[in-house]
Amino acid sequence: MTEDGVVNLRAPTAGLLFAGLPEIAEDMAARPEGAAADAPSLAFLRRLLDGPTPEEAVTFAAHALLPRHAVWWGHECLQSLPEMLSEEDRQMLALGAAWAARPDEDSRYAALEAGMAARAHGPGVWIALAAGWSGGSMAPRDGAEVPVPPYLTGRAVNAGVLSFLARVPQPARRSRLRSFVSMAEILATSA
Repeated sequence: MTEDGVVNLRAPTAGLLFAGLPEIAEDMAARPEGAAADAPSLAFLRRLLDGPTPEEAVTFAAHALLPRHAVWWGHECLQSLPEMLSEEDRQMLALGAAWAARPDEDSRYAALEAGMAARAHGPGVWIALAAGWSGGSMAPRDGAEVPVPPYLTGRAVNAGVLSFLARVPQPARRSRLRSFVSMAEILATSA
C-alpha cells in the first residue's frame, strides 16, 4: 500500500501513468503537465471530473486501475443500471465478472472468445474484451502467442463505460458520470 492509501492503481502519479502507458495520450486530451505530473493519480482524476471534459475522468480511471480492478469497475458501472442492459450485455458482463473473480487463462479466454465472436460491440462486449485483453496472448488458444499490449484493457473498459453512459438520458448523465468516478476512487483504495 502506498502512503496515500492507493493500492489498486498502475501508478501513484498521473505523470508516471502517462510515462508507463503512453497510449493513454491517444484517448484523452488532458495531460499531467507541470505540477500535475507529480499529482497523485486520484487528485488528477478529480481534476478531470471537474474540468471541461469530465468524460476524460472515465478514460483516466479505466487506464489507471489495475486490469482486474478496471474490469470489475466497468462491470459495476454497467450493473448500476440493469434496466439499460441488453441480454448480450448481461452475458458478456458475466464473463468479465467470472474473470475478475478468478483471473485464470480459462476465464480470460472465455471472455476473449465471446467478445471477439460478438456481432456488435455494445458496452458488455467491451467489458468482456477488457477481461480477454488483460494479459496472456491475443491469439486463439492453438495459435502462436501474440502478447496483449498493456493499454488494451483500459481502452476496452473506457469504451464500455462511455458507450453505456451514452445510453443514460442526458439530464441524469452528469450525476451518473460522477457516480462512476466515485466508484473508481473507492476501488482504487480498497484493500
